[in-house]
Amino acid sequence: MDTQLVRNAMRTPDGTIIRSRHRHDYVTHKDANGSEYMLDGGLDYVRSSANGDEEYMAVTLEDTHEVVREACDWGTYGKNGDQELSYITLCDMETEHIQAVLLNVATINPGIRTAMESELEYRAN
Repeated sequence: MDTQLVRNAMRTPDGTIIRSRHRHDYVTHKDANGSEYMLDGGLDYVRSSANGDEEYMAVTLEDTHEVVREACDWGTYGKNGDQELSYITLCDMETEHIQAVLLNVATINPGIRTAMESELEYRAN
């Protein structure tokens, strides 16, 4: 089975969600309870703190497509590339946007590519 990550995230006890988006994206949060939480690895691996009271929110291609399409997101600078970076979930992307990403982005993560291809199949049915 393919265990490719499409989201690497954690919810801390105070409700803060931290997310690691790329391999060296080391994210930390000092929680309201005083504990420090960290997450690293992006979609390549999960490295995290283990305080025992956090909720891991990682999603892989092994999850149902309904879960994947809500969890997987894509960073965009807008149609003309002139907007501030924002993230849009796969389920909210326009079909033409997904097709353009698949056609024009050479360095797309393999798991994200698979999720996008699956989303196009999902929409076709």
